[in-house]
Amino acid sequence: MRGLRWRLILNGKSTGNQEVREAVHALREQGVTLEVRVTWEDGDAERYVAEAIEHGVDTIIAAGGDGTLSEVAETLAHRDETADALPSLGLVPLGTANDFATAAGIPDEPLQALQMILAQAARPLDLLRIDAEGDLWWCANVASGGFGTEVTVETDEGLKKVLGGLAYLVTGISRLGRIEPIRARLRTPDFSWEGGFIALGIGNGRQAGGGQVLCPEALVDDGLLDVTVIPELSGEVASTLAALVRGGKQGALEQVAERTRAPWVEIDADEPMTLNLDGEPVKARRFRIDCVASRLRMHLPLDSALLA
Repeated sequence: MRGLRWRLILNGKSTGNQEVREAVHALREQGVTLEVRVTWEDGDAERYVAEAIEHGVDTIIAAGGDGTLSEVAETLAHRDETADALPSLGLVPLGTANDFATAAGIPDEPLQALQMILAQAARPLDLLRIDAEGDLWWCANVASGGFGTEVTVETDEGLKKVLGGLAYLVTGISRLGRIEPIRARLRTPDFSWEGGFIALGIGNGRQAGGGQVLCPEALVDDGLLDVTVIPELSGEVASTLAALVRGGKQGALEQVAERTRAPWVEIDADEPMTLNLDGEPVKARRFRIDCVASRLRMHLPLDSALLA
């Protein structure tokens, strides 16, 4: 334990979190050399990751929500070093929704999350690499599109602070009368689909947008993407809502969802569409998403549902 060097990259919105301060102090008392860096603007995570690697840090910990996790993961992923040569990755969930942490079973409390990182060896972690008409992006959790993506993008930051994940539901309800399907074609090595969809999930993780479980069986270490398409719904909105109430949201979606698992997927939409990459909206007509197997190493609970 002594001799470990950690670097915690903290989302600037959480600088006043007393539990994080106490957790950092507790780990230092246990002999971990743990330094904190705070992100305030674009490019901070990139600088802090480069600095940590230069300083020989063993583990880089993203302290924030899904966006902070993906930002740190992306800055590690596009470097030239192999996964074994890079610092391992940890997560202290401090965001509004914490979709990746929830699905992975990472503790909510900062001290428990840090203790888990200390106790569990890092495991291989796949990442999504997204080519949006020549622009390259990385994503650790879920690339989502359609109605849920519009809800996530449109949800007010102030509403998130007050209501947490419930904010996405409130925003979603306000949009129910104006769900416009997105017309697109999807292709994988052995699957093709064409039509209008209201929701799309391409998962390394399982859920996005404050608890929408789009890829219920996704694993982060199987080298494959879990692809879920929810086609446009026929009939009146009222009957759709009745199905949601009777079977629960997930039960209703299961009846209409198209699913496959593949190492890559290509999307060709009739009009520019938005993919939400863990809070980062990217707009294009054509996307190529690849699963880059074992790109990083991450500390996860031994019994995490996301591990094969």
